[in-house]
Amino acid sequence: MTTHTRATRGARTPVQQAALLVGAVFLLVGILGFIPGITTDYDTMEFASHESGAKLLGIFQVSILHNLVHLLFGVAGLAMSRTAAGARTFLLVGGAIYLVLWLYGLIVGHDSDANFIPLNTADDWLHFVLGIGMIALGALLTRGPAVSRRM
Repeated sequence: MTTHTRATRGARTPVQQAALLVGAVFLLVGILGFIPGITTDYDTMEFASHESGAKLLGIFQVSILHNLVHLLFGVAGLAMSRTAAGARTFLLVGGAIYLVLWLYGLIVGHDSDANFIPLNTADDWLHFVLGIGMIALGALLTRGPAVSRRM
């Protein structure tokens, strides 16, 4: 057993820490989306519609469905961060999902009935950054032979 392996036994790997942090942020964002004041125009929030006028921090268009998705991503991140393999999967697959959401937001008109999540331009670009960031964390934090032994 190497010193590096012994030092990390019982501790979270970097990829697990990243997944835990990302999951916690998603959970926090999901909760904040339901708090009037932090979410502006809260009284116009719809379950799932482009007509939802509520905006988290006055910037990101949200709905009840959008907030629930953030909560589910948060719970998934916390649960999957228990193992390095689960954490890596959460970050890579979650990142891919967010890149698909980014493309969806670019393709579907913001005033279209197909924009049921709902998404605005700020959401679109945040999803792009989240997708790239999550994939980068999942890939870069699991590089090298030492990581594969801990998975």
